[in-house]
Amino acid sequence: MSDFIQRFGLWSADQQTQAQELMARLDASEVDVVRFAWADQHGVLRGKTLVAEAARGAFKRGVNLTTTLLAKDTSHRTVFPVFTSGGGFDIPGLQGGADFVIVPDPTTYRMLPWAPRTAWVLCDAYMKDGQRCPFDTRRILQRAVEQVHAQGLSFVAGLEVEFHVFKLDEQAMRLADSGQPGEPPRVSLLTHGHQYLTELRYDSVDPLMELLRSQLMALGLPLQSLEIEFGPSQFELVFGPTRDMQPADTMVLLRSAIKQICRRHGYHATFMCRPRIPNVMSSGWHLHQSLCHQADGRNVFVPEQDGASLSPLGLHYLAGLKVHACGSAALASPTLNGYRRYRPFSLAPDRAIWAQDNRGAMLRVLGAVGDSASRIENRIGEPTANPYLYLASQLYSGLHGMAERLDPGPSADAPYETPAEQLPRTLGDALKALQADRWLCTQFGQGFVDYYCHIKQAEIARFNLEVSDWEQREYFDMF
Repeated sequence: MSDFIQRFGLWSADQQTQAQELMARLDASEVDVVRFAWADQHGVLRGKTLVAEAARGAFKRGVNLTTTLLAKDTSHRTVFPVFTSGGGFDIPGLQGGADFVIVPDPTTYRMLPWAPRTAWVLCDAYMKDGQRCPFDTRRILQRAVEQVHAQGLSFVAGLEVEFHVFKLDEQAMRLADSGQPGEPPRVSLLTHGHQYLTELRYDSVDPLMELLRSQLMALGLPLQSLEIEFGPSQFELVFGPTRDMQPADTMVLLRSAIKQICRRHGYHATFMCRPRIPNVMSSGWHLHQSLCHQADGRNVFVPEQDGASLSPLGLHYLAGLKVHACGSAALASPTLNGYRRYRPFSLAPDRAIWAQDNRGAMLRVLGAVGDSASRIENRIGEPTANPYLYLASQLYSGLHGMAERLDPGPSADAPYETPAEQLPRTLGDALKALQADRWLCTQFGQGFVDYYCHIKQAEIARFNLEVSDWEQREYFDMF
């Protein structure tokens, strides 16, 4: 393991150059600690923090993590029998709680503005033999991007992310509050809600908005706007378009950054789709996407004929998103809570349909002759989604539409009334739709799909064992 990265040739020439620059910063004593972060199967950042001297070695050897991290659901419970024969994964190297290696990607290195003299770098997961870990979700998106590059194109995406921020009243740290998961914090509102985009409401939370603006821009994220959303204590950030891996890398850092920044200043931020608060409005993650020529950056979705919504290539891509809408739902909306959002007349989709500039449709198309920003906005996602899986599902779906020259059909002017395939109404239904989508299973790998569905089924099983407040009210007195 002395020179794991060099021995297996894991870095490109650009990464090697960047690594040398980072070592110089460590040698210059500019950094006290480096956080080596890896996005797990849920898109949650895990990893280790190393002091500067130890970090030098990690840029040669990587950092060891326990393979049980790959086996955890959203409560951090291990849901595979990792200590049985075959290790639960039936993959050599992942048995018995052995180690795997996370290797830093030097191109993602940055200083954290809220943590003094602390650097951060995103990592990829490898097996001890130098092969990519089969469950590393960042690698899944990299494979999709490579398929796009093979056609001389690049993926372009911009992010619209809704979330809630509350005043943190109590962190729920009494002895009885521990658990798996523990008690959530107790919070109160920052805004009453239902005053969408009003300047007075924005000004009332300006300290929070300025805090997020300054810190996120110091991170180098392509922030464009900060907005008061419709619901109580609900906000939205919009980020400009970036290429290939960068949109997903931005999202995974963004979520962690906002939660850390808010917690340090007495707030609680959550990307949960539909928190249990009165008058709540669900949060979505709208993904604006297009393809461009690698050589000159020209948008290949721009229509050339008056009246056309997109170019022929763009329409084929659109058709792929529509055909695989149900199959990709479990990747775009991976929590039980997220399916409470799909309802008619709610600014959230309820069926696999597209329309020209209509926010009721799952796929909102924004395109015109000469408009270099012509694109597709997919409104299916929730902000908890693993960014690598969500974006990969979009690329693989769009590529299928392009390869088969699929037709998306006409625009739906009444998206909540036009007959169309209904989106899954539960996470269980979404998992069945993913398993039934042969194209997505092939592109993601059947082994990965089975692994992902196993984790999600474990969450559903735990949910089904709980007695809800609704059940208590409905049956406890009546029967």
